[in-house]
Amino acid sequence: MAVHKTAQFDLKDQQMSALAKAMSHPARIAILRILAQHERLTCGEIVDLLPLAQATVSHHLKDLVAVSLISLIHEGKKSLYELNWQTWESFTSEFSFMLSLLNTGDK
Repeated sequence: MAVHKTAQFDLKDQQMSALAKAMSHPARIAILRILAQHERLTCGEIVDLLPLAQATVSHHLKDLVAVSLISLIHEGKKSLYELNWQTWESFTSEFSFMLSLLNTGDK
């Protein structure tokens, strides 16, 4: 049986890795950009803005919801997606801090 070593890493590092992995597809980057420009959208509205099938967009939305980069809100019969600004700001802050450490390291 395979032993997963990720559990041996710091929780913050695991979370950053999961967020970076979720952002590692251009369609997901496009979805994040679209949601940053709109308050809330349905999957169908996002599909209308992308050159992708509805099933593909749904899959990408699911991946982004799983790491809390976006939130799913139910309003009556509508399912709406919005950027989770708290998660985004935490991720960008941690990533900026890591980059500053890497950039100031001895060369």
